[in-house]
Amino acid sequence: MSGQVEVKVKIPFGNKYLDAVFSVPEKKPIYGVILTHGAGGDMNFPHLVSLAAYLASHGVLCLRFTCKGLNVAYRAKAFKAVVEYLKLSDDYKLSGVFLAGRSMGSRAAASVIRQLSQGDDDDDSFIQGLVCLSYPLHRPKLQSKLRDEDLLLIRCPVLFVSGSADEMCEKQLLEGVVSKMKAPKKIHWIDEANHGMAVKGRTTNDVMEEINEQVFSWLRENVQLQHK
Repeated sequence: MSGQVEVKVKIPFGNKYLDAVFSVPEKKPIYGVILTHGAGGDMNFPHLVSLAAYLASHGVLCLRFTCKGLNVAYRAKAFKAVVEYLKLSDDYKLSGVFLAGRSMGSRAAASVIRQLSQGDDDDDSFIQGLVCLSYPLHRPKLQSKLRDEDLLLIRCPVLFVSGSADEMCEKQLLEGVVSKMKAPKKIHWIDEANHGMAVKGRTTNDVMEEINEQVFSWLRENVQLQHK
């Protein structure tokens, strides 16, 4: 893994601050990823730490942050503050950023992209795409109520990385939603993984490696596509 450094920052959000960490590549990055956690845990959830390190070692700036709260609107508001912070940063002049989240964090990211795409500002061009890790399409055993409204209104490229045995994202249901999306999209199924991406007979590191490689190759494809 090539050299990278971690820089801790505090991001203003209302009258408080969000804890965040930059994973900074050796060479000056052109693109970045903002990454956040699910309903439980924080930015130090092992999958997020692993993905941030992998992306930074491959030349992509990664900013992961913690926002405690179980209200999606609140989480989306925090995510928006982080996007604004990175966009105005003097330390990192980026051409664009991808929003990424795990579980509830990916719902918040989708909500932010939908909101910004409906606004009049130019944030929309700064945001290059969305990465959903274990997107929680429905509550366990409540497949009749799908959380798909933001996904159907998004126009930027979207990558879903989900477990084929995810109790909060039934395979056929996600495929059905994706078929109706207007955005360029891709699903990568982690075979037999549950919502926490655990797979019987596979180590956590092995699964994380698969996720990291998929996310990076998709980011690279999309950056190349937009520069043709």
